Amino acid sequence: MQLDDPYVVAYKQIHAICASEGERVEVLERSSCYGGSAWARYHYSQGPLVISTRNIGEWFRYLAKPGRVDLDLISSRRSAGIEAIIVKGDEVEITYAGLGGGGVGATLTRARADDVLRHEVTECGGGRVARGTIVLPRRERLIIGVDDTDSKTVGATWTLIHNIASCVDRQAARYISHALVQLFPVPAKTQNCVSTVVEFACLPGKAEGMIEDFAELLRRYSVSPDTGMAVYRGFDPSALMAYSNRCRRERIEYEDALAAAKSAGVQIVMDGKGLIGALAALPFYARPDESIHRGWDEGA
Repeated sequence: MQLDDPYVVAYKQIHAICASEGERVEVLERSSCYGGSAWARYHYSQGPLVISTRNIGEWFRYLAKPGRVDLDLISSRRSAGIEAIIVKGDEVEITYAGLGGGGVGATLTRARADDVLRHEVTECGGGRVARGTIVLPRRERLIIGVDDTDSKTVGATWTLIHNIASCVDRQAARYISHALVQLFPVPAKTQNCVSTVVEFACLPGKAEGMIEDFAELLRRYSVSPDTGMAVYRGFDPSALMAYSNRCRRERIEYEDALAAAKSAGVQIVMDGKGLIGALAALPFYARPDESIHRGWDEGA
């Protein structure tokens, strides 16, 4: 037996989601080795470009501001980091730097990830500082909320939506996250009164085919006449949080959902009564540990 490249563990995917004016960028890294990515997260989070970090499963997420900085790397204290994030038209350049093994992780492991357009790396390993720049396509966030696809005897919305999202995943619209959102238990619920939200990282102007395929599969496999599907395009859907928290505390009327969707610029794809919960799921994208809590008795 032999190892093809014993000192490289390539990331599976890396994406850069940008706010509309490019003032914020979220870098999403899909890890092949949790331990190595956890080490990187600790060191990278100390860099001045990084605003916050979190991980969900194998995805490590860095909310950052564009710019270029001097990291002043120090062995064992701040051994690696993000040195530059530059948004240029429809591309995003990210430069990583690191000492020793951190340099290997900062360069080759990312250069070989899926969806990287091109890269440039210096020699790495040993005691030297290594740098690597990867160029990614600029992406936009697209969030889909769904509720009411099952019946008292058939199905579970969260499983159907995960399977649909996995099926429609493509280079132009990458499936990133999934969360179940606990709602107030209204009488019309099938069982647990939970809606579902999924997140995609999309190339600008390339998401329509994915949305159409998603909706077609949802119509085909839903067993409810009241299915709701809502689509939010944008960096931050927090404007919907007040509405969502109401849905988690009390019963909401359908007209309230229509008004909230219009105010937030949400696209209504399927307008069954499940739209109430579908819309409430949107601001809880990528928050699967928070979204499952009972809002009505935990102060949501």
